[in-house]
Amino acid sequence: MALPTTRLLVLAVVRLLQPVHGYDVRRELLSWHADEWANIKPGSVYGSLKTMQRDGLIAVDGVDQGGARPERTSYRITPEGEKVFGDMLREALWSTEPARHSYYAAVSLIPYAGRDDVVAALRGRILKFEADLVYLDREVERILAGSGDPRETEPHHVADNIRLAADHTRADLEWSRKTLQRIESGELDVWSKEAYGVLHQDGESPDGGSQT
Repeated sequence: MALPTTRLLVLAVVRLLQPVHGYDVRRELLSWHADEWANIKPGSVYGSLKTMQRDGLIAVDGVDQGGARPERTSYRITPEGEKVFGDMLREALWSTEPARHSYYAAVSLIPYAGRDDVVAALRGRILKFEADLVYLDREVERILAGSGDPRETEPHHVADNIRLAADHTRADLEWSRKTLQRIESGELDVWSKEAYGVLHQDGESPDGGSQT
């Protein structure tokens, strides 16, 4: 069963920065790029805080208001929240669930896409991944150059998360390059009737059978 990633990360930031306002929890997670690698929507942070308060995992530490600004509630983690956080973190660390995304489905269906489309898409992926790696490597350097104090900048351990993302990107880049090379050399040919028994849009398979 997939872990509730938003709850785990929001609880972690409350624990790290307590007492902390919801806005600062949101800002901290954005600085970790959690919206990219964990698909956390910034607006979901506030809903998660309310739910965790209801469930007794965090408690209100205080409410303050400055000038014309609306009231801001600050939170602390509770003993129950500490227990739940520890349990969730251990489960996450032991997780070996494979990544699931739509590209796996696309790869399994490449015989049904045009060869030129597949080649163009692979070239586009390669360019994107190359640019991503430059950005990720620079982010690691930037984070490690900071103090590591979460009150000032991203903690240094966030760089390890980015390194993991970079390693996944390198693996995707290597696969994309090799697959493109195999297609262009003719080693991977799933489009010609002679090479592969795929069903074509005309309703007939290479041996003359119908798709239905």
